[in-house]
Amino acid sequence: MLQRPLFKSLGALFVAIGLVGMVVPLLPTTIFFILAASCFARSSPELERRIMEHPRIGPTVRAWRDHGVITPRAKLTAFIGMGTGFLLFLYTASPELPLAVGVALFFLACAAYVASRPSHP
Repeated sequence: MLQRPLFKSLGALFVAIGLVGMVVPLLPTTIFFILAASCFARSSPELERRIMEHPRIGPTVRAWRDHGVITPRAKLTAFIGMGTGFLLFLYTASPELPLAVGVALFFLACAAYVASRPSHP
């Protein structure tokens, strides 16, 4: 009974974060629209359709949903964002070596996952 409103609320939250990500550097965008579409698939087919048919967002979300594809441009953007994020972390937090290595390993694992995804259907 509460699932539908919960998924609709989560979908709206993910859309809002995705919209913020369109203007805030280093905040990913596409993943939040993928999550929103997934939530709306369980709560609001109309809102899911609007994401899937959006001229800018829809093709990327459909490529992921249908084929698990991350385009070469999106991969490059992700790698640049992760590298920049890590450098900002080093510069602003001045972490001890173990924490810096841990964060570096996390970013490398994320980059490896992105690189492992197909680039074309």
